[in-house]
Amino acid sequence: MANKAKNEETLELFTSLNIEKMKQILPLLLCCMTVTLPLNAQEFIDINGNIFPLSKVTNIRSSWQEHPASLSLLLQTDKNISLFCEALEATGWMDSLKCYSDKDYTVGADSTNWTNDALIFPTGTEYDNVAYMSQRLIAHTVFVEPDSVYKQKGILSLTDLKNYAKQVYDAVFPEDANISEITDTRNSLNRFVAYHILPFSAGYYQLTCVDDPNSTLAINWNRRVWDIADWYETCMPYSIMKCSFPSGTATGLYINRRGVQSRADERGVFVRGTKVADPTTMNGLGLGVNGKYHYIDDIIDYGSITQTVVLNERMRIDCSTLSPDFMTSGARGHYTRSNYENGKYSTWDGTGSHNNKRTCLGFKSGAARNFEFEDKQTHLHVRPRTLSFWSYQGDEVIISRGRDVKVKLPPVPAGTYELRLGTCVGFSNRGLIQFYIDDIPWGVPVDMRPGGVQLFGWKSDKELGEEEAIAAFDKSIHNQGWMKGPESYYSSSSESGGTQGTCFRDAPNLVRRVIGHFVSDGKTDHYLRMKQVVDDYYRSVMVFDYIELVPASIYDNETYVEDRW
Repeated sequence: MANKAKNEETLELFTSLNIEKMKQILPLLLCCMTVTLPLNAQEFIDINGNIFPLSKVTNIRSSWQEHPASLSLLLQTDKNISLFCEALEATGWMDSLKCYSDKDYTVGADSTNWTNDALIFPTGTEYDNVAYMSQRLIAHTVFVEPDSVYKQKGILSLTDLKNYAKQVYDAVFPEDANISEITDTRNSLNRFVAYHILPFSAGYYQLTCVDDPNSTLAINWNRRVWDIADWYETCMPYSIMKCSFPSGTATGLYINRRGVQSRADERGVFVRGTKVADPTTMNGLGLGVNGKYHYIDDIIDYGSITQTVVLNERMRIDCSTLSPDFMTSGARGHYTRSNYENGKYSTWDGTGSHNNKRTCLGFKSGAARNFEFEDKQTHLHVRPRTLSFWSYQGDEVIISRGRDVKVKLPPVPAGTYELRLGTCVGFSNRGLIQFYIDDIPWGVPVDMRPGGVQLFGWKSDKELGEEEAIAAFDKSIHNQGWMKGPESYYSSSSESGGTQGTCFRDAPNLVRRVIGHFVSDGKTDHYLRMKQVVDDYYRSVMVFDYIELVPASIYDNETYVEDRW
């Protein structure tokens, strides 16, 4: 009865949605919400949260759909990946892949569904209908080389894998070369294993905005010049991973790839990267109640090539990916009550009540890793994807009712970086914001309420005419701390999608703010802080769309001027 009551409480979150559809789309979410204690290797948990002995299941692999298992158990029973699992066990990371929820997380019962009119938030010319998760979940995603991949490299034992890891990581972390204890996070094998793990749950079509094999959202990119990509912090301290989904003959999901489609980028660089197995080839084997694992076709690492070649580029990071809690909860790519593709994409809604179809997931203070609120009344929610929306990847993070927010930036390799914020200006509730990097103020407070014409004299490329005039204008506004939006992304011409509409570079309100610069040693956390300095900060919002982390080799290079994509 307790499990039944808990499951009813969980499903109340989706009262206004098609419950059967949600159960199909987010089986992990519905499973994990009923789990409050770690599972051990002798237990299963089913879709209703019932825990029972392993002896009652005759075949793990044929029973996963009826009785989803913990991620650690699924890994341990996959005979194709025995060597990597041995490394998981030896380093202690297997113990981290147990399902649990945050017992200290609490939220009022009236906040876990979309019928509370107190949680209808104005964002500009429309409203968002917000609900909070009834439980805060923890999960992981693991990328695994099958034994056959290791065999091709001559890696046949744990000793061989240790030697491989030592060769890679001693070169980039020579100060830790003598750390032999493999449970130490500075040890080379530990780093090797941890880099394969993301601190959230994500499937094949959740790691980029290619959200299904025939993704409607993908049409918003000019994929001939720009591969759809996202960047994520891994469980290896101070490391980041790139996930790309190129088009053309190279289509598919890749890790640490650089180039465009199947060719080199504009700077002549091409790194093929490691391809992630299509989900149809795994036949659902990697789906656990507390995360997922994916086969990959080559070895991944955070070695010299990854750090100095692959990641030596402009990283345009969607803010809906900046917290593992956004990813595991399903806030990114969240389904709504709209009619477009059965709720996959939201629509504009000006209804200021619980009848509003733009349903969003909100996060209490302390419930979104990497985000810190100075004021406890601060509200944060992630908007669902909208095809025609003036926002990169069709979604954004909204921060309201608060004055001071600090965000931990994704880790980057050693070097000097320019930090930028992409956003939509020109609304009266955007406020006046003081930006900080690592608590050091950069410049004076920036008024985000006027449009680009008022802020920095925005002019279209057509109006400027010649290439030399366009380049000179771009350089001039960059010196003022502004940039136009990227030329590689469009908002759809209609809410139902289908055709490209406005190019972000051609829109005077879709701009990038150059916040400042910082120096990374590759081993230290860095933070962006935003502080509202208007008196009516409670009514103002911070629209957090995307950030750019740009190495000096890109933004300060006279030979290869930064492209407009």
